[in-house]
Amino acid sequence: MPHRSCDRWRGPCKAVKQSPDVARSCPSFSRVLPLTVPEPSRQAILDFIEEERAAGREVGRREIAKAFGLDQGGKIWLKRLLREMEQEGEIGGDGAQRPVHPRNALPPVLLCEIKTRDRDGDLVAQPLEWDEADQGAPPRILIETPRAARRKPRAAGPAPGVGDQVLLKLTRLRGVEAFAYSGHVLKVMGKAKAAVLGIFRALPDGSGRLVPIDKKAQGREAIIPKGRTGEAQDGDLVSVSLRRETRFGPPEAQVRERLGSLKSERAVSLIAIHAHGIPHEFQPATLKEAAAAPHATLAGREDWRALPLVTIDPADAKDHDDAVHAAPDEAPDNPGGFVVTVAIADVAGYVTPGSALDREALERGNSVYFPDRVVPMLPERISNDLCSLRELEDRPALAVRLVLKADGSKKSHSFHRVLMRSAAKLSYQQAQAAIDGSPDEKTGPIRESILMPLWAAYGVAARARDQRQPLELDLPERKLILKADGSVDRVIVPERLAAHKLIEEFMILANVAAAETLEKAGSLLIYRCHDEPSLEKMRALGEVLASIGIKLPKDGVLQPVLFNRILATIKGSENETLINEVVLRTQAQAEYVAENYGHFGLNLRRYAHFTSPIRRYADLIVHRALIAALKFGEDGLRKATTLAELREVSTRISAAERRAMAAERETTDRLIAHFLADQIGSSFDGRIGGVNKAGLFVKLDGTGADGFIPASTLGADYYRYDEAAHALTGERTGESWRLGDRVHVKLVEAAPVAGALRFELLSAGRKVATGGARRRGGATFGESRPGLPFGRTSKPGGGRGAGKPGKKRR
Repeated sequence: MPHRSCDRWRGPCKAVKQSPDVARSCPSFSRVLPLTVPEPSRQAILDFIEEERAAGREVGRREIAKAFGLDQGGKIWLKRLLREMEQEGEIGGDGAQRPVHPRNALPPVLLCEIKTRDRDGDLVAQPLEWDEADQGAPPRILIETPRAARRKPRAAGPAPGVGDQVLLKLTRLRGVEAFAYSGHVLKVMGKAKAAVLGIFRALPDGSGRLVPIDKKAQGREAIIPKGRTGEAQDGDLVSVSLRRETRFGPPEAQVRERLGSLKSERAVSLIAIHAHGIPHEFQPATLKEAAAAPHATLAGREDWRALPLVTIDPADAKDHDDAVHAAPDEAPDNPGGFVVTVAIADVAGYVTPGSALDREALERGNSVYFPDRVVPMLPERISNDLCSLRELEDRPALAVRLVLKADGSKKSHSFHRVLMRSAAKLSYQQAQAAIDGSPDEKTGPIRESILMPLWAAYGVAARARDQRQPLELDLPERKLILKADGSVDRVIVPERLAAHKLIEEFMILANVAAAETLEKAGSLLIYRCHDEPSLEKMRALGEVLASIGIKLPKDGVLQPVLFNRILATIKGSENETLINEVVLRTQAQAEYVAENYGHFGLNLRRYAHFTSPIRRYADLIVHRALIAALKFGEDGLRKATTLAELREVSTRISAAERRAMAAERETTDRLIAHFLADQIGSSFDGRIGGVNKAGLFVKLDGTGADGFIPASTLGADYYRYDEAAHALTGERTGESWRLGDRVHVKLVEAAPVAGALRFELLSAGRKVATGGARRRGGATFGESRPGLPFGRTSKPGGGRGAGKPGKKRR
């Protein structure tokens, strides 16, 4: 007989003939009912997914089938439906290996910035990290104002305001045209900055004016009256507070701090540090804790000081957080196998939960690496001394011993808390030269006993890596070589050595082992995850490939090997650079999360960062989790730690990572612009590195400098932007410029403070059929966007992989 709906997700159920396949426990009744349930609609499934995610629960096929009471046949139908919904762009994830989530939906907890108030006075926020070029207009989020905050503002904590960064718990709004989400404020992460950065320009009467460094504020100068200029000199970078704004004329300001002269690199990096709000001075309590920290002893540790572990890092590295060793496995059941040991600095022994060191490390999230300075996550006493695995000095470490089979697969692994002593400090170049048969005085004595076994073990590990087939992109990274005064001497592209790959592969193995151990122990942890490309980006890639005669398969499971085959097909051709760039832009951004969905680029089901706790807070959390799970001490992850807390930490450190990447990239751009400022009028060769309706972005050969060519300067034609082909094409002449094309340009303007270069195109474009410019995504162009130097829009792409020199972000 029919009965009322069991829950809000299903329609009315009807009792039917007994069948074990369809029996389920009905939440509205105390008995088990044999039920047959109509297939739920797509919208009902999407509603369920969003509701569960908002409650902090992962959703897969099993959860959906259980909620809707599907029988075995229904589960098969659901598997097919979820695959169709994923292919059509409605959801991400397959519900089996990767949790399901609505496509383009924001996560349940997100770091946002309050942008404005609406006409009713309510606060309106947007995601802090949002790429309009790739993702379109950012969603508007209506900030909820709790009743308690209205009655007793102090009782609700600091009240958020325009310009603040806030951690929000989001709820999807339906039927509300103006807003996509509502947001409940969990925490105010940072108040709006009261200071404004700019360049001080002295005036004859003793006053001055402020030229802002923010691109969006170009042309809006402030007046600094006489007596309020402090110690600022003409051309200095200064921090000012705006004292008075009037309806007419520029605002008045007062110099708060002279940050330095722009003639030095220190001031150039300070622009990025202050512009992005990167903490760069440690609090007194933090420094006091660091100064009082003692050297580690053997108490509670295994003695591994006799094991000849070695560090292999960039030649200019100051902190050494990983050491490695390898030897053939002598076990008779593992012929051809190796025992690889990876030892990582034991930062958790010094940075305990809730301490001043811990609070400041979380605030920073990671170390930031500029061309001639490092803004460390931890004070030098910890990062460069007590925890750095210095040569021939006793240091605490958390180590993993990996037993590899002859085919490279892992037989077993075990974690240990140890006291170690590095046998040698080597650079990548030293290690590579020794492996190639040209050792120096340091590497000669250890070549056969230490370095060659490491090389042999890497050869074994590489077999499993090749079998796994992670994503292989060939995109060189530039490095600035500075003079003694901090200015740029030259720009180089360091050679990618086998020694780099050796260390990288061993670190990946250790990271996987950490994630596996913690999952097996049922412990909470922070994962490093990387989603597969979105359907929209795959379609765009398919259109680019079609333009050069390559067909992108439409069916089958999306895996990195697909991209590797594409890159192998075009290797050595004129389109190699173009396709590498497009494949890079097709990829999603890696992030830290408390709930795993795998790492697409590495082709791994589970992955966590374990190997760099000196410079990444995520690794410190993983160390603490291992210490607690394996009962290595009392300084592990607290038992009271919740999933919600780790979600918040993951959101904060992911935002800090993106902040660091942007600051590093902008500083490099400013230094390069300063380096080229004396070469106005010179011509250069390069490639088109980006195309949008406003013009062309060009990357120069050699320096890797990025500059802009406004569409209005391309010629006397009507140019259309072809989004699918990444091209600008003249309707009358058919002259076209496409992403990846070789060009010859002249430098006509440089703005070092903004890090901007403007070029003039000297070479001709390729010819296409007249009228062949596609209509998609474009109208006329040639106009400049106001508010940005040279009409420049945000630079597409860039920044992926930035991090500690010589070590890739994964």
